[in-house]
Amino acid sequence: MNAKDFLGIPTGNICDSNGLKGSMDAAIMPMDLHMEMAGIAMTVKCPPEDNLTLHKAIALAKPGTVLVVDCSGYTGCGIFGELFATSCKARGIAGIVIDGACRDKVDLIEMNFPTFARGVNPNGSRKEVLGAIDEPICCGGVTVNAGDIIIGDADGVVVIAKEKAEEVLKKAQAKKQKESELKPLLAQGKTTVELLGFAKKCGMEE
Repeated sequence: MNAKDFLGIPTGNICDSNGLKGSMDAAIMPMDLHMEMAGIAMTVKCPPEDNLTLHKAIALAKPGTVLVVDCSGYTGCGIFGELFATSCKARGIAGIVIDGACRDKVDLIEMNFPTFARGVNPNGSRKEVLGAIDEPICCGGVTVNAGDIIIGDADGVVVIAKEKAEEVLKKAQAKKQKESELKPLLAQGKTTVELLGFAKKCGMEE
């Protein structure tokens, strides 16, 4: 299985196929609604106001990596911006998720580098304290381990444990296919109560 196999599958379908869960806090959103990503997590723990660890992580990251950065939700400065994104694109990094803030929003959008963050703040960051890389973190209320699958689209960011990835992918692909078959029927005026067999649960049986 390749993490890119998740691209094009709505994150809603993926969560539905993962026990109705897996998404980060709703506040962590893409800089642009057209951004999407799928890749292998490299976890990064940055102390608030300091992005030295992110410098190291980008230097070590392999192509296809999604950097998942735990800043403890601190949004008082932007730890990631245009220069970092330029380096990430050149190195084949698939995207970044920040439980904190980024900056240079317009540049990130124009570059179309998938950047998902809790906020945007132009304040600068220190480069003094080296945090942890590839250790378990909590990002957006979800535990993330190195090697987990990270998927992002306009609805937010989803984390799939690496040991469940193949199973969830198959279920999500089937879910997407089923919904594509339902859409034309719904457009004809049929209802989900009828098509999904919810009449009894809804107390609408004749």
